[in-house]
Amino acid sequence: MTRSAQPLEAAAPFVLRLPANPPCDASVDGETAVRAPATHRPRRIDVPDVMARALIVGLFLGLAYRIGQDALTSGRPTGLLLLASELLVVVLTLARRTADAVDRRWRVRLIAGLSIAGPFLLRPSVGIGPSLEMVTATVSGIGLAVVVVAKMSLGRSFGLLPANRGIVSSGLYRLVRHPIYLGYLFTHGAFLAANPSWWNVAALATADVALLVRSAYEEDTLLHDPAYAQYRSRVRWRVVPGVF
Repeated sequence: MTRSAQPLEAAAPFVLRLPANPPCDASVDGETAVRAPATHRPRRIDVPDVMARALIVGLFLGLAYRIGQDALTSGRPTGLLLLASELLVVVLTLARRTADAVDRRWRVRLIAGLSIAGPFLLRPSVGIGPSLEMVTATVSGIGLAVVVVAKMSLGRSFGLLPANRGIVSSGLYRLVRHPIYLGYLFTHGAFLAANPSWWNVAALATADVALLVRSAYEEDTLLHDPAYAQYRSRVRWRVVPGVF
């Protein structure tokens, strides 16, 4: 018996249709690897850091008001130069980058707070003569220039607490390891000479002693980085060339 030949129909092309949102990443040996939903951890807010920034802004606004009032009535420029220097502290504090290592011990926080708060508590006093005012303004201008140039090198590596935000060894950092503090000594001394009072003496003496102690704490933190140890071996002076 002969089987009659059946006509073959053209085979329809095979089409694999995938869902618009596939529930898996891959299939290996018949086992499906399901994609885990992406999880986003909420960013933790550093409450003490936020409070410190707000406090610094508030103290600066108070200083700006007092010095601004004095400048309007007396026309003295020394206080305005100090104000410009402290404005950089505020800007760089708000814009600083995250640190790799931060010394958060309470005694370190206290020293850092004293070194920063002192200048913001200054008060204009009875002015000196125009000739002496020109001298103090010149010295303050030199200090401001040192602070500006050093902070341009430091950039966002500036911070309140001792921390490693990257090693900077260019610019004025080739001369001393803490040139910003050197500039502060110029501006603080000039302001005190132009505005002598026991209140200002106490505020700046406390702040500048704390500043020098703060520099020691900063170096204790940075010395954990071999790059900073090499840098310190090249640059001998910490704050004042030939002295300290």
